[in-house]
Amino acid sequence: MEKALWYLFVASRGGANRVRIVRELRDRPRNANELAEALDVDYNTITHHLEMLKDHDVVEPSDHDYGKLYFLTDRFERHADTFEEITSEVDAE
Repeated sequence: MEKALWYLFVASRGGANRVRIVRELRDRPRNANELAEALDVDYNTITHHLEMLKDHDVVEPSDHDYGKLYFLTDRFERHADTFEEITSEVDAE
C-alpha cells in the first residue's frame, strides 16, 4: 500500500487534488458533485481522481448509481499514518 500512496499523492500529476479528496472524505462520505463543489474542481476531474483512488483501494463507492457516495477503505484507514507522512511533502492547499 505504501508504494501506491507514494504514486498517487506524490509521483503522479494530480496528487495534490487526490490529497484534498481524501481529506474531504475523512470528514464524511461525499458524492462526486459534492467533492467538485467543495474543492472547486471540475466534476470530470473529480471522477477521474476517484477512479484512480478506487483502483488503488483508497476509496470505495456505495452501491447506488445515482449520487454514489465514496468512502475511505478500511485498508487505507490502516495506513493513515503513512498517508500523513507522505502528504506532508505535498502542498495540497
